[in-house]
Amino acid sequence: MPSRRRFNHALPALLAAAPPLAGCTLGVGVGSQAYESAVQEIWRHGPLTGLQGAALGTELVRYATLAPSSHNTQCWKFALQPDAVTILPDFARRCPAVDPDDHHLFVSLGCAAENLAQAALAHGLHAQAAFDDARGALRLVLAPTAPRTSPLFQAIPRRQSTRAEYDGKPLARDELRALEQAAAGGGVRLVLLTDKAALEQVLEFVLQGNSAQMRDAAFIEELKAWIRFSASDAVRLGDGLYGASAGNPSVPVWLGRLLFGVLFTEKSENDKYARQLRSSAGIAVFVGASNDRASWVEVGRAYQRFALQAAALDLRTAHLNQPVEVAALRPEFARFVGVPGERPDLVLRFGRGPTLPASLRRPVTAVLTAA
Repeated sequence: MPSRRRFNHALPALLAAAPPLAGCTLGVGVGSQAYESAVQEIWRHGPLTGLQGAALGTELVRYATLAPSSHNTQCWKFALQPDAVTILPDFARRCPAVDPDDHHLFVSLGCAAENLAQAALAHGLHAQAAFDDARGALRLVLAPTAPRTSPLFQAIPRRQSTRAEYDGKPLARDELRALEQAAAGGGVRLVLLTDKAALEQVLEFVLQGNSAQMRDAAFIEELKAWIRFSASDAVRLGDGLYGASAGNPSVPVWLGRLLFGVLFTEKSENDKYARQLRSSAGIAVFVGASNDRASWVEVGRAYQRFALQAAALDLRTAHLNQPVEVAALRPEFARFVGVPGERPDLVLRFGRGPTLPASLRRPVTAVLTAA
């Protein structure tokens, strides 16, 4: 997305050149009240007592949907059973240009599973997960246990992918240790990079990958299809990348599409990523035990624990996945992070920074399906 600075600089000229539209205004503030109401309803904790049966299952699914997904596609479905919740892929919401092998899709299922497991524990249920490769489904069997509201559970409504510049300050050793401990498990390895020289090398991979993606017309069209330029569109659809969540103004769709075509350039994006990475405290690279869907799910769970722990520490995180999304870069990036011959799964920057407007979610009823 274009930066606010470039947006504000270009807006007067674009408005002067645009044909007059009867009754049309910039739309600043249009839909904002509905958006704020939606945020308050979505990003909240619910009651921890008094829920049973389908009502409890629905509440666990609500927490699961607060997980991140590629382009906020929310590429999941949930089937409720008396003693289990099954998470299934929604291939109608896949992103074939950026994610041709559905890697990110299954990582997203793992993120949702981790949220659900944390919420289940807070409600006195232990979630035991088993992956069914034939169906691409993850079944979480729920059994009674002593309730525990972990710091990760408490952080669920505060976690966000914060696409902003951070303060550039390093983290304390105990904070890095807490992030490492949160991500441990499932055979997933975490590589933390905090040295400035190493971050500059990561930046080179990011810029190469971003340039390749920016020259791919299919990637651009797919990304644009998931951007929600206005608050009213974000509320109406409940998915996608709301422009304000990346620090851009909320504008009518016609203007957003016009600005996207003018301002969303290879140079502007590379410059943005350089500022963002150089303002970060470090980079986290997640590597699964193997290159298959079950491992991708585990990577999603490990990443989600990392992100929740970061939120609990009042840290921000955001993806810089270009080095692993562009297949031609992956082998060299793998050698750089010390896992030659393997597939690095996710690249994440972290640090202290501002919060941005939250992304939205579809209603739970939209993601429920038959078992």
